[in-house]
Amino acid sequence: MKNITTLLAFIFGVGIFAATNFSCSKAKVQTAENNNKKNEINMEGKNIKEIYFAGGCFWGTEHLFQLIRGVVATEVGYANGKIDNPTYEQVVSHTTGFAEAVKVKYDADEVNLPLLINIFFKSIDPTTIDRQGNDIGDNYRTGIYTTDEEAAETVKTEVAKLAKNYDKPVVVETIPLQNFYKAEDYHQDYLVKNPSGYCHIPLSVFEEAKKANPLPATKS
Repeated sequence: MKNITTLLAFIFGVGIFAATNFSCSKAKVQTAENNNKKNEINMEGKNIKEIYFAGGCFWGTEHLFQLIRGVVATEVGYANGKIDNPTYEQVVSHTTGFAEAVKVKYDADEVNLPLLINIFFKSIDPTTIDRQGNDIGDNYRTGIYTTDEEAAETVKTEVAKLAKNYDKPVVVETIPLQNFYKAEDYHQDYLVKNPSGYCHIPLSVFEEAKKANPLPATKS
């Protein structure tokens, strides 16, 4: 009798565990869907612009911009290469010419491009060619890629200003975007999904990004 009771209790417990996990998973999916819908609604009517940053491994660069108020969307991918629809394996083979990059969409009424460039520079060594942190290769080169003339002028002006702070030449590419292909899904939001994942950017820079664009003080 004791064995039967124990078995029934075990089956009952497994059932509750499975039901709980199902409910939690479902809640997470619904929350994600609701957040996506909310983001879509919030972006309507806003002054949305986009810019592309290559700063070494794109996991950390994406997370950096996700922390800045006014950035409304990010996507990691491969920029300015020589073939169509590259895979990660092709990009890291150093034969395709692609840079690991992040598409950054931002509300220009809430955050300006010079601020984004300034924070980006704090996350990289802009004087190093084809290397950031432990990552070496042309796909880890630094760059800021633009899709319109106004942004291109702003980028060149701001980079020229920041270059005065360095003893060595700044080698960040400042050229138009030629092409961009979204990276595989497992790369998207990587550090959100894997908080202990590899990143070459110091935690102090992430903290600075969080505080870089505070809400304006309310008038009393």
